[in-house]
Amino acid sequence: MFKKRLELIFISIILISITVLAYNYYKSYSFKNNDISDNYKKRILNKEQEVLQHMQREFGFTFKVPLIVTDKFKGKLYGLTSYKDGIIKIYLNKKVMQESMDYMIDSVIAHEYAHALMFKLGYLHTKDKGHSKRWQQVCIKLGGKDCQQYVDIKEIIMSKMPFQ
Repeated sequence: MFKKRLELIFISIILISITVLAYNYYKSYSFKNNDISDNYKKRILNKEQEVLQHMQREFGFTFKVPLIVTDKFKGKLYGLTSYKDGIIKIYLNKKVMQESMDYMIDSVIAHEYAHALMFKLGYLHTKDKGHSKRWQQVCIKLGGKDCQQYVDIKEIIMSKMPFQ
């Protein structure tokens, strides 16, 4: 009797585990192979509007830059601002977006817009890989929470914890 009960418990645990794994695989597959959700698009647009309001208030003008969500990044790069032939574009990494959307909204968009504004204002230097003191000040004025060169992985992990 005990052995039979133990077998049923074990089989139940295996079935639940397989179900959870299948569900997680489906979610990951769906995110990877479909466009980002309308909720994500809305959050990105809202943050962009907030950044543009800060830009208007702090610098007296605004300019909108194409925000392109792409899965073509290699590695864990969260965002990139490109400047070529006078055209500025911001790319956001879809691959990290699912796990770190809050960080993407709170930090990355303002961070990349700060680069775009620096390009627009003619600061095209490569010292500090574009993360100079002036850039940091611009990032903060645009509402950036985390105006540093690299992603703070510890901050991302801690933000997912149920306690702060």
